[in-house]
Amino acid sequence: MKKLYIQRYTDNQRINHWLVVVLFGFAGFSGLALFHPNLFFLTQFYGGPQWTRIVHPYFGIVLFLLFLVMFIGFWRRNIWRREDTQWVKAAPDLVLHANMTQMPPAHKYNAGQKLVFWLMTFSLIVLLVTGLLFWQDWFAASVPIPVQRMAVLLHAVAAFVMSLTAVVHIYAAIWVKGTLRAMTQGTVTAGWAKHHHPLWYQDKIGQAQARAETRPEHS
Repeated sequence: MKKLYIQRYTDNQRINHWLVVVLFGFAGFSGLALFHPNLFFLTQFYGGPQWTRIVHPYFGIVLFLLFLVMFIGFWRRNIWRREDTQWVKAAPDLVLHANMTQMPPAHKYNAGQKLVFWLMTFSLIVLLVTGLLFWQDWFAASVPIPVQRMAVLLHAVAAFVMSLTAVVHIYAAIWVKGTLRAMTQGTVTAGWAKHHHPLWYQDKIGQAQARAETRPEHS
């Protein structure tokens, strides 16, 4: 039997997502190169220490702008709802026993995915604001040293939270079979949608039926 596929992301959404991934890598590894002496060898991939210091903030700004596009497109779908709290309470059983039957039905994004979205959002805001405060070429001269030091600390914490969130996001995408297809081909199987996001599946099926009913019949 031929599988039925449902579109989950458009081409533009997937391109934007992968650009965010690439810039996250550039900004992340250049930041690590400047963060600890043991990772200083990473500067060779950016043209040396000076170039790493120069390009890192610009990588961060481009990353923020690309994520902003993603935020504008997805924030409504990630608003926290009552059923999301119930999903979080049932999540330990899902993680320990892979038991989906006890999970509250999810829309396009479940509570775990929403947490990833908002942690990424707030982390990037903190990274942008704190990064500007100690950006030597532009703003640091007018910012008191104690404020800069606090900004550096918060910058590192936000980077750690964002990196850990990204690891969880990647692991979940690999762990849940069929998920990666959404960001490589833009579609998921109807079975995957019905199993993991039944409320979203019902919406998509309802929309398809409505279009079929309004389509003019050919004589």
